[in-house]
Amino acid sequence: MKIWLDGGLQDAEGARVSVFDHGLTVGDGIFETVKAVDGRPFALTRHLDRLTRSARGLGLPDPDHDEVRRACAAVLEANPTPLGRLRVTYTGGHGPLGSDRGEHGPTLVVAVGATVRRPDTTAVITVPWTRNERGALTGLKTTSYAENVVALARAHEQGASEALFGNTVGQLCEGTGSNVFVVLDGQLHTPPVASGCLPGITRALVVEWTGARETDLPLDVLERAEEVFLTSTLRDVQAVHRVDGRDLAGTPGPVTAKAMRVFEERAAEHLDP
Repeated sequence: MKIWLDGGLQDAEGARVSVFDHGLTVGDGIFETVKAVDGRPFALTRHLDRLTRSARGLGLPDPDHDEVRRACAAVLEANPTPLGRLRVTYTGGHGPLGSDRGEHGPTLVVAVGATVRRPDTTAVITVPWTRNERGALTGLKTTSYAENVVALARAHEQGASEALFGNTVGQLCEGTGSNVFVVLDGQLHTPPVASGCLPGITRALVVEWTGARETDLPLDVLERAEEVFLTSTLRDVQAVHRVDGRDLAGTPGPVTAKAMRVFEERAAEHLDP
């Protein structure tokens, strides 16, 4: 496998990042996961724009979009796969053993791994931990993912593929790596970015393509929603057939099925929407 590290392709076995890299020592980094179909990245411009927003939120220098595009193209060409998870990681670089940054500049890593199409439906759980809608990292896609690791492990223990969080005021927020949509009285809703959720790329496209409403929703909306689905780069639109102990009959429901169909059709028409 070949990866891109700080300016060029390297063999994965020989590529090295310093043990003093701020992304390792203090989680001072950001990333994007991009779907790649037959060697072509999907919605790359939107991902690069969010990468820049995340960098500015952390106070990192703006990533060079041209370099990241070159890196993505080189990695995909060197590692052909029908369906790939393209990962762009951008950190604070070599630094001291503390929160202060060093003077070496950022680290850029681009890698790809093969993946498979997700099942059409899945199970989710809710967890007792909260998202902080007013935190310094809110809305940024950072490498500080330990909360998600813990929550996702609990989901797997309970036979689910995702864990959903509320925020500090009891509103529905997001999953560990997904956004959530619910159907109420036949109308599609998703929590607004102000809830503390990550502004997902797939989420934004589904809102644009389906007319879903951004609505403040209590966490217990999951107990009465007619339909629930998740969105993410690798899930696309995925129906939920169970939330905690509640089964949702007839999954995917009509609104979810339409969203799945619309997303698949529009995504096939536009590689970089």
